[in-house]
Amino acid sequence: MLENCCYGENELLVLNLARQGVFGELVHAECAYLHDLRTVLFELGSEGDWRREYHTRLDGNLYPTHGLGPVAERLGVGRGDQFKYLVSMSSPEASLTRYRDRVKPNGGRHAAEKYVCGDINTTLIKTELGRTIVLQHDVVLPRPYSRINALYGTEAVFFDYPPRLSVNDPKMYGLKTEDPEHWLSDADLAVIREKFTHPLWRALAARAEGTGHGGMDFVMNWRLLDCLRRGVTPDSVVYDAAAWSCIIELSVASVAKGSTPVAIPDFTRGLWRSMRPLAIATVS
Repeated sequence: MLENCCYGENELLVLNLARQGVFGELVHAECAYLHDLRTVLFELGSEGDWRREYHTRLDGNLYPTHGLGPVAERLGVGRGDQFKYLVSMSSPEASLTRYRDRVKPNGGRHAAEKYVCGDINTTLIKTELGRTIVLQHDVVLPRPYSRINALYGTEAVFFDYPPRLSVNDPKMYGLKTEDPEHWLSDADLAVIREKFTHPLWRALAARAEGTGHGGMDFVMNWRLLDCLRRGVTPDSVVYDAAAWSCIIELSVASVAKGSTPVAIPDFTRGLWRSMRPLAIATVS
């Protein structure tokens, strides 16, 4: 329920673009947690302890919510749509074992550990409205950090790392880029940001500057406290927390069954059909 990546500048921008209809009908999303944590995994007395322990027991997507949370909000999962089932598969495990054997961290005390989680896991999610989501996890391969953060609609497509946007009708927004088969220029993307930066980010960016994870931690905490003070529903609730987190166990189950489909529980017990997405958060 404190998924800070929902409050990143680009995540909030794409949420606002989707809510304002810039994407048209939403059909597909791609997201991930791709982060080279090989050094962290062997730091004793830190998050590395539980992360590495997961790699000895579970083969699936071990850290889904950073990528999936923002995507679920854009698609209205739990409020107008719902996860239906997933199919998950993992690559072979190789990189973490090779890193351990080559570096011999902590004086070689981990030599007997056996890692079972594939280097990269890819999970496909189908929603009740027929939309598709690609969700990936990789913390052991040498690559730059990315959460992919992609959204596909009939009128626009966005990809992050670095941020790129293509729109079907650039003239509608007064842009100079004319060909929808090309990403918008930096200048045109700046125009889009000026028009569609999320109200939370626009109001809080200066105060958030220099705080954790590029300011998203500050915005997340501010927003939760704002909801509690005013007695309004937070942007994510317990049903969202359950839906986003259960992907760990369900992806493991799918991998173990040869990548067969696994149903995703409806934690709202059907309320998603009548619930509407919350209004775009503002700062009063």
